[in-house]
Amino acid sequence: MEEIYVTVTGFAHYYQKKPFAIGNLLACVKTPSNKYDSEAIEVRLPVIGKVGFIANSPASVAGGTTSAGRVYDKVEDVFYIRVMFTTQSKIICRVEAGDAEAFENEIKAQMLSGGEWLE
Repeated sequence: MEEIYVTVTGFAHYYQKKPFAIGNLLACVKTPSNKYDSEAIEVRLPVIGKVGFIANSPASVAGGTTSAGRVYDKVEDVFYIRVMFTTQSKIICRVEAGDAEAFENEIKAQMLSGGEWLE
């Protein structure tokens, strides 16, 4: 798969930018039942749940990144993204290719080592 970058938005409604340290891995889940956007993709962490969405509108998609609608058919129902950098209002992530079990283990380890913000 070619490198795909996405914008995470909506994080201010959940845990702000706390889960989005550079290098962190997050899970993404397609949510076609979303009543506002049938191509919605939630960004999640285990135990915590939803921490944002992949941006899908021209107003929220950062230049050089791919909208949820355009990435929707290129990824599995559950896939993983890695935080590359942040701005004041957006999180830019790279879609990762690889083993889901290894990604889940990495996410668990990262939460154990840096999850003090959860308290």
